[in-house]
Amino acid sequence: MDDEYYSIIREACQEIRVKSSRFIGQVKAVNTVKQAGEYINLISTQNFNATHNCTAYKVGRGDKAIYKYNDDGEPGGTGGRPILEAIEAQELTNIVTVVTRYFGGIKLGTGGLSRAYRNCAEQTLQKAGKKKFFLTVPLVLNFSYDLTGIVMEIMEKNNCRIVDKQYGAETELTVRIKKSQSHTIKQLLLDKASGKIIIREGENEFN
Repeated sequence: MDDEYYSIIREACQEIRVKSSRFIGQVKAVNTVKQAGEYINLISTQNFNATHNCTAYKVGRGDKAIYKYNDDGEPGGTGGRPILEAIEAQELTNIVTVVTRYFGGIKLGTGGLSRAYRNCAEQTLQKAGKKKFFLTVPLVLNFSYDLTGIVMEIMEKNNCRIVDKQYGAETELTVRIKKSQSHTIKQLLLDKASGKIIIREGENEFN
């Protein structure tokens, strides 16, 4: 479906050792490029004395996906690129991964480096778990109190998540729905309420 995507379930950290070098992978789910950058800065600062902090992130889906990797001083394509390849191999998005290396005194060569970074990233991602998520949109609904039962029934039948509700002379309901269902649910609400409902739609959000 257009609004489906896969990301990790939890933050994770995994360390491996390859010929005396320590590789420490850390991963976090993010919704924006800014969040990815903030996480990279945080981990790099925490490991300021590391030999390298190689990174990769991917945000968004399809042709609109934004991705970037950084080898942080390792030979070109041996650090960040293998991390991104690990992300792509599991078809994940909205994710940032940092693999920190503490050099152990034995050179690994370009092939060895690539394998070590990818292996560490893969193990870290596996530890984080994988789950299907949906791109959602928020709807703010305003309607008379006597329509509350009708609206709530539609919400329940379509698995809409209620974020907030306020009752008074009028009811205001804030709900979050799958993007692909947005048009259908809005039309259903208007039909069932005979047009006596105000619907405002907010911005898309990964959820």
